[in-house]
Amino acid sequence: MKVIGSKRKSKMGEIDYGIFYTVALLLTIGVVMVYSASSYYAMFMYKDSMFFLKKELMAGVVGVIAMAVAMSVDYHKIKKYTAIIMIATIPILLAVFLFPGTNGAQRWINLGPLSFQPSELAKYVVVLFLARSLEVKGEGVKDFKTGIVPYLATSGFYAAIVLAEKNLSIASVIMIVTFLVLFAAGGRIKHLFGIVAPALVAAAVAFTVLEPYRMKRLMSFTNPWKDPIGDGYQLIQSFYALGAGGVTGLGLGQSRQKTLYMPEPHNDFIFSIIGEELGLIGCICIILLFVIFVWRGISVAMKARDTYGTLLAIGITGVVAVQSLINIAVVTGSMPVTGVPLPFISYGGTSLVINMTAIGILLNISRQTEGKDEFKEI
Repeated sequence: MKVIGSKRKSKMGEIDYGIFYTVALLLTIGVVMVYSASSYYAMFMYKDSMFFLKKELMAGVVGVIAMAVAMSVDYHKIKKYTAIIMIATIPILLAVFLFPGTNGAQRWINLGPLSFQPSELAKYVVVLFLARSLEVKGEGVKDFKTGIVPYLATSGFYAAIVLAEKNLSIASVIMIVTFLVLFAAGGRIKHLFGIVAPALVAAAVAFTVLEPYRMKRLMSFTNPWKDPIGDGYQLIQSFYALGAGGVTGLGLGQSRQKTLYMPEPHNDFIFSIIGEELGLIGCICIILLFVIFVWRGISVAMKARDTYGTLLAIGITGVVAVQSLINIAVVTGSMPVTGVPLPFISYGGTSLVINMTAIGILLNISRQTEGKDEFKEI
């Protein structure tokens, strides 16, 4: 036997097909369910049952292309552009205030038929910043003042802008993922769980107390029937959908709640329609796909060649995991109602394209894990 290429590394290895096929399945299910959930609403509002399907398919194609590009470009190249991306994201986040709000929230930049939601970008920009900076910080993360506070302040800055847009859900995702990445980077448990976690909870409570209407809305999940035509309406309709579906579901396309009972059923509460049409079995399959994704994402993080890759993989996996967990918990009445989409499944072009781009980066990390660039022996 002899060694070939001992002076030259081989090309990047294969992607993690567990992640690839899992995301492909979730995306496929998402496109099908967006059409099923939105067809009646789209016909009523736009006289075209395929209105939302066409937009989702377009976003899906752009997302797949973005994933393919990100998958092919060495993720280390993102480092030198991180500061530029962070700075550019701030005016983009603030630009939403120049456009009319929707349902009391200002989250979108509307340019004719196209719209963009900057908060979807912000959550991954924070991940890029954390991965790059914490790699340099090293063991310094164990110091609370210089290793924890600066990162919480930076993430909090972006979360505050998102919160000003009336988007509590994405702001929460940003802070939770920051917490997860700091923990993975070596942050001390006594700092994170003894100081940071209680402080975040206290801040959240104080915020809701200062704005009573928000507290009322958040706590409506404990008894939605107390206000069945107000704050509790959407959750009650979700319960009806999940209950009607039973174990096997009513059948694809057979949902009754989507016929103008559930407000915009193709968005944040699409999991309810999945439960109604595909039943408990369909819901379990969706949950298992997300579990597989998280498992493979953690595996990629653990095998990454450097700290930057590890933290980047954890951050990307964390965003998807936290969002899916919050969405399913909200739909099932396990936590306060917040408007967070189900990754790859809920309707939303910005969310889909940016999530797919992030998956491309994660797949690129998987191509450079330990053992992928070893010398060949024959």
